[in-house]
Amino acid sequence: MLIAMPNIGDPRFERSVIYLCAHSAEGAMGIVVNKTAGDISFADLLERLEIVATGDKIELSSQAMNMPVQMGGPVETGRGFVLHTSDYFSSDCTLPIDDGVGLTATIEVLRAIASDQGPRQALLALGYSGWGPGQLESEIQSNGWLHCKADEALIFTSDLEAKYEMAMSRIGVDPALLSMDAGHA
Repeated sequence: MLIAMPNIGDPRFERSVIYLCAHSAEGAMGIVVNKTAGDISFADLLERLEIVATGDKIELSSQAMNMPVQMGGPVETGRGFVLHTSDYFSSDCTLPIDDGVGLTATIEVLRAIASDQGPRQALLALGYSGWGPGQLESEIQSNGWLHCKADEALIFTSDLEAKYEMAMSRIGVDPALLSMDAGHA
């Protein structure tokens, strides 16, 4: 997971925690896991995507009813991504990221979540964070990002506000003690 340094220099990523989904010589892609997308609910999203007709009574599972719609990043903000536990898998659509986490970007996963047939844990995000070849490495060298090991609790906890401090504490850092100045030894 990437953890934004206080001097990240981009307000879109201020205090962001990003689950890195893919990283190769061609670039990197991740999902911000601690920012809401604003005033849109899961039910609103189902209506906008025409999964349910506008005005129809929507009966959602408790998981879906309480699922916030998050801002996954500034790239393709009209596109949805579901980061989820690996108990849900669609052979045509799910990208396995590691043993416990997958990424699916289809309407079928939203239908499954809405009908309580989805993954045990899920995070719904609009947009993603992307970097071109070498860009993320350069930002890390410029002290824009720290990193920590990802785990289910950090990815899927419902307390979005606490995720930044949780990530920092995983690596033993108190954000209040970080300097805004960068340096290299």
